[in-house]
Amino acid sequence: MSVNLKGRSFLTLKDYTAEEIEYLVDLAIDLKAKKKAGIFEKNMEGKNIALIFEKPSTRTRCSFTIGCIDEGAHPEYLSKDDIQLGHKETVEDTARVLGRMFDGIEFRGFSQETVEKLAKYSGVPVWNGLTDEDHPTQVLADFMTIKEKFGKIKGIKFVYAGDGRNNMANALMIGASKMGMDFVIIAPESLYPDEKLVELCRSYAKESGGEILITSDPKEGVKGADVIYTDVWVSMGEEEKAAERIAVLRPYQVNRELMEATGNKNTIFMHCLPAVREKEVTNEVIEGPSSVVFDEAENRMHTIKAVMVATAGK
Repeated sequence: MSVNLKGRSFLTLKDYTAEEIEYLVDLAIDLKAKKKAGIFEKNMEGKNIALIFEKPSTRTRCSFTIGCIDEGAHPEYLSKDDIQLGHKETVEDTARVLGRMFDGIEFRGFSQETVEKLAKYSGVPVWNGLTDEDHPTQVLADFMTIKEKFGKIKGIKFVYAGDGRNNMANALMIGASKMGMDFVIIAPESLYPDEKLVELCRSYAKESGGEILITSDPKEGVKGADVIYTDVWVSMGEEEKAAERIAVLRPYQVNRELMEATGNKNTIFMHCLPAVREKEVTNEVIEGPSSVVFDEAENRMHTIKAVMVATAGK
């Protein structure tokens, strides 16, 4: 069966099958090879793309901008100060206006509801560049990196350490359960993921042959891990909780001891960046031979380009 994603939005991996996710990863690998060879097929020539940013960004902004330009499209950056989104104008009205002018819309901001309204009312593909609930473009980059390192996604033991209810933990659990990975969250019980989401992901895992384990025991959780992944302990907008978070998450720091506790000399370390070194990860680990964080950062661009080409390309 061939995969056709034309006109689809990319809001959460809940909306995508394992086959479609793998297709996007493979397309990204192909586009990366072509870029390295100097081949640009201009799959989005003549298209105009709106990039809406309520939250600042390095990787997401650069990835969408370069992805557009490589494929022949024009990116238009719109910060929260440039447009009236949800302030003087409803999200629905902004969506309808932008949908008549642009061929695709990226949104990076706070509310998952906002990105869903943009998709519902704009009539063009909308791509989630991050919300408080989800971060699906990052997960594609993570899976691409895993496939490059291990040659497969299914069957990988993937351990996420830290804040088990933030957007990265959510997005990774959705993606991993769809793809048949053995997915573990190691976190303090006070930061366990939402039970409804865990149940949904367990239903995906049942279908894909994967497993989900949530545990507060770091050493037990990382045994046999192929991947250890972490994210910042204090998410954007939660700065007032910093001291309390650092105290409760200190035992979940990714350091040499935790990496060695896997018993697997080929374990890789991943992080979506930006990282707060010596908090969620030690400098020794992020700069060490197991770290693939900069491959992963580069792959944001290739996977975001793949999403745009697949959904809004010619």
